[in-house]
Amino acid sequence: MVLLESQVKLKAGDIAPNFELLGTDNKKHTIDEYTNYQGILVIFMCNHCPYVKAKADALNELYEKFGEKIAIIGINSNDSVNYPEDSFENMKKTAQEKGFKFDYLIDNTQEIARKYGAMCTPDPFLFNNKKELVFHGRIDNAMKPDDVVTEKTMIENIEKLLEGKKIEKDFEPSIGCSIKWKEN
Repeated sequence: MVLLESQVKLKAGDIAPNFELLGTDNKKHTIDEYTNYQGILVIFMCNHCPYVKAKADALNELYEKFGEKIAIIGINSNDSVNYPEDSFENMKKTAQEKGFKFDYLIDNTQEIARKYGAMCTPDPFLFNNKKELVFHGRIDNAMKPDDVVTEKTMIENIEKLLEGKKIEKDFEPSIGCSIKWKEN
């Protein structure tokens, strides 16, 4: 396991890169289908990372609290050849086992992770309804799987977005396992 912090590639105000990716619902999804929401939360994640596993309840809480107003999209960009636990079939199992109600998409080519500058899992990006980045960073302040949450960073930032308030700190790095890049 290689531990990484997220890095800045997209800056506040940058437009979300488009994608067309297959979801665990066996349908193709694009970023444009989510523009009828008040915001879009794209989370680069996977099945096996202990940092993502530790955030499963927090991801479900985000969906339960904001799923009607904020589109929540999980994207798995890991190399599933060398990490079979991150295969598409295992994504379906994980989504079912964890009770994910948000769209969970596979980025087989890893092109989308590269366009967003995703580095780790989880690596969340929050956009407004114009697809402009307003926050890139952590879900909460529990940076290790066993840490106790005392600040729900993403919930606070989504609430600011929905209230039309500026998010002052637009980048607070997430920490997690490195995305498992394919060998060239």
